Parts: sequence; C-alpha cells; structure tokens
Amino acid sequence: MKFSPLYSGSSGNCSVVSLGNTHVLVDAGMTGKSIISALSQVGIDPHELSAIVVTHEHSDHIKAVGIMSRKFDIPVYANEGTWKAMSPLIGDVAMRNIRAFVTGQNFYIGDIDVTPFPLSHDAAEPVGYTFFAKGIKLVYMTDTGYASEKLRETASGADLLFLESNHDLDMLRSGPYPYQLKRRILSDKGHLSNVAAGSLLTKLYPTGVRRAILAHLSGENNTERIAYSTVRGALEDEGIPEKDFFLTVAHRDRVTGVFEL
Repeated sequence: MKFSPLYSGSSGNCSVVSLGNTHVLVDAGMTGKSIISALSQVGIDPHELSAIVVTHEHSDHIKAVGIMSRKFDIPVYANEGTWKAMSPLIGDVAMRNIRAFVTGQNFYIGDIDVTPFPLSHDAAEPVGYTFFAKGIKLVYMTDTGYASEKLRETASGADLLFLESNHDLDMLRSGPYPYQLKRRILSDKGHLSNVAAGSLLTKLYPTGVRRAILAHLSGENNTERIAYSTVRGALEDEGIPEKDFFLTVAHRDRVTGVFEL
C-alpha cells in the first residue's frame, strides 16, 4: 500500500491511497487543476482514479469533488449526511457515481477494505477512514475536536496514522481570530491541537503505532516546526526515542511525498 498526502491544511485537503491499480482519492479540497498537477507528481493519471471518498462537506475537503467526478467519471463515496450537505455545493454527479455508505460499515474499493468511522466535528456526519489491505492498516484521522477512547481503539496498531495536528494553543489564543472562531476550534467539535496529537500518539505507542504524519495544520495558528517539535517532545517525555518513532509533517500547499507501507 502507498499513501501520498497531496495537500493537507486549513486551506485544502487531498490525499491518495494506492494498492496496485487501485487509487483512492481522500477528499478533493483544492482546485481540480491543483489536484491533477499533484497527482502527476506522484505518478498517477487522474483517469486511473478508482474512487473519491469524502470525510465531510466543508469546502476545504470538497472543492473539486464534483469537478473531478464529472471530468474523469469517478465514483464518489460519502455517507447520507454528507451527501445531503454537500450535494448543493458540488454540482451534479452522475447517478452511477453516487455511492452512499453507512458509517461504521466497511466496504471494498478494489482490494482495499475501507471502514469509515465517526468523528466529532461541526459538520453533518464527519468521518475518518481506516484502509486495510494485505495486513497493512492505514488510519486517516483529521477534523475532530477530541480523541475519544473509541478513536484510540480505531487507531490502535496502525502501520501509519495520518493525524490532525491543527493548531498551537498559544498561537491560537493570542492570534487575530475572533473569539467565536477560537471557541469553535477549541471545542469538542473543532480541531486537534499539537498537544492533543502528541498525547494521543503517546497512548498509541504501546499498541504498536510507530509511524505518524501530522496533518491539517492551520496556516495562521501553527507551523510545521512547532507542530513537529511539540509532538516529538511529547513522545520523548514518555521515553520514546526519535529512532523508535517515525514522525513527519504533511505540507499544506504541496505534495509531501509517497509513503510505502
């Protein structure tokens, strides 16, 4: 299995999970042109995309869902709540390409076993995804206000965790955002902070998690350096040395790379 974060941040999100000839786009929150360009950088022709799976209906996740589906005849998977919320925003999708799933019930795209799981976010029915194939488990977990015990169980033993590390608490609290927006981000339906991401990874380490990519960084309330150092510090404080845990940060505005599992 291969995983390629194309864009990850508050201004747009899109990644690809690949296994052989199966290529699954997770969200399409940039322009179609930007996504096509990023795909070419990781060696994927958009005509080869097998599906788009959607986490939730916010614009930084669905901006080009309709465009990509129409242009390349790609099936779009989302739960009923997300379909209702995003349909007026993405334009027409061919009936043959509308795929509705039930959150918590797995389905297959090619040889990839996909399980959507619920998240806490201010959207209609937000989900993360577990991708499982050939004994490899990839967990995609962004846009959630807190990491519940259930989410910890979901991420347990993942070979790679793509985890939200949205904001630095001090930058957010002292920054220019209006009070109501700060309150929303800090709420249980907002976003995980760097501290929360670090805390979660220390709890997951005993389950076998050894690789994580920090994701969905805010452009105003975080930096790659701060996110990395905060989370790495949390791991080291728990006695987890750098050599025992692969950690990197997904870029907001460009391809991060191809990670082979």
